[in-house]
Amino acid sequence: MRILFVYPQYPVTYWGFQYALKFVSKKASFPPLGLATVAAMFPDDDEKRLIDMNVTTLKDKDLLWADYVMLSAMAVQRESTREVIDRCKALGIKTVAGGPLFTAEPEIYDDVDHLLLNEGELTIPKFIHDLNENKAQHIYTSDQWADLRDTPVPIWKLIDQKRYSTMNIQYSRGCPFNCDFCNVTSLFGHIPRTKDAPQLIRELNALYESGWRGGVFFVDDNFIGNKRKLMKDILPALINWMREKNYPFAFLTETSINLADDDTLMEMMVKAGFNTVFIGIESPNESSLAECNKVQNKNRDLISSVKKIQHSGLQVHGGFIVGFDNDNSSIFDSLIDFIQQSGIAAAMVGLLNAPNGTKLYQRLAGEGRLLKGFTGDNTDFSMNFIPKMDRETLVKGYQRIVNTIYSPSRYYERILVFLKEYKPIASTTGPLSFNHILAFLKSIIRLGIIEKERRYYWRLIFWSLMKRPKVFPLAITLSIYGYHFRKVFENTALES
Repeated sequence: MRILFVYPQYPVTYWGFQYALKFVSKKASFPPLGLATVAAMFPDDDEKRLIDMNVTTLKDKDLLWADYVMLSAMAVQRESTREVIDRCKALGIKTVAGGPLFTAEPEIYDDVDHLLLNEGELTIPKFIHDLNENKAQHIYTSDQWADLRDTPVPIWKLIDQKRYSTMNIQYSRGCPFNCDFCNVTSLFGHIPRTKDAPQLIRELNALYESGWRGGVFFVDDNFIGNKRKLMKDILPALINWMREKNYPFAFLTETSINLADDDTLMEMMVKAGFNTVFIGIESPNESSLAECNKVQNKNRDLISSVKKIQHSGLQVHGGFIVGFDNDNSSIFDSLIDFIQQSGIAAAMVGLLNAPNGTKLYQRLAGEGRLLKGFTGDNTDFSMNFIPKMDRETLVKGYQRIVNTIYSPSRYYERILVFLKEYKPIASTTGPLSFNHILAFLKSIIRLGIIEKERRYYWRLIFWSLMKRPKVFPLAITLSIYGYHFRKVFENTALES
């Protein structure tokens, strides 16, 4: 059987880093880990190809080669997903689909031949069995949670690694917290499920043997969800493996803010090669944190927690939200001040939205405030519900936040706040590559000569070279990030 795995295209988004990727001549940040993993669940004697539409063009001849086209996607890829399905239907190619988008909205994709909902470890074996018996069903689903020890090693040979800036890997699914705007627990459960250390090392070895050297993103929704296992088994194994391999990777992941409460955990993560964590901070407003059940963020000095994590050797990327019922017009200045004081350069601020399956979605539906049109991109000025604050006031205030924090003066000011205190560990920076040099040269032309931010750029360059040469590569990276963030919001504002 011939199977073509297709990953639909992303629109230009904050986390897509499309403008930044041009500096390193890459097409996408991360490969489709889910499809590479799912491919390993199908029999070895099946012929398999993978096309990521974010790095290459999907041609009709590719579709016609396949007996089945299998798609996986998230909500933000909805438009491209529909185009692929329609093309397959026009060519008479059978389609199979799974992943977050289809699990959340199966009724919209009833024209897909086979829907494999929920977790692939549970539904794919049933589909393969029925397919071999010539009795494949339209929908496969499960109300159970998969054992991640059954998850196979991704087939990395399907991925053209040269097209990506960072590889990815998964250690766990699920989150111990239950924020009401987040659909992680509805998709993956409240109790984190994990892989074992030997299994994780096998996956790292496979990635290493594929030739990859550089950044690796642990895609876990909360990497520290099971702290006991992490500190007892996983991190010691990672520390030993990285030391033996001479630190070929630099790790980044997502955690909750309570990482700041455990000095030993932070120290072990840094020793294991982690240098960046994304944390959902959401709001400096205690009432809004209580409203969305963000219990781990309540009753703490959030800026002090961020600083503590930064001082440990971990850069913090932060997620922020405006539009909670308890937000009033003071939230805009409060959030700007918080972001500037925290030194979080990569601060993703979005308008609140309610994904299907969340407690927020259910509450707003019950209150008659739910609207259609969830795009999956919470930085595109859209909301899928009626906010308590006047909508025009909210959107204008949100516009002011992003215009302010990504203006060259305030953004570069924030980089300096961070870098003056950040103490990177050599083993977490990853190997220097030709792409780093290329990015620096391109940044000189684009940011140092062409763009309006050039005086701030050069000030940062000379400061880092003279005062903190160890952070010079990161200073360049953050400058390029800022260019991307500004371009995203400038273009979004023009379109909205």
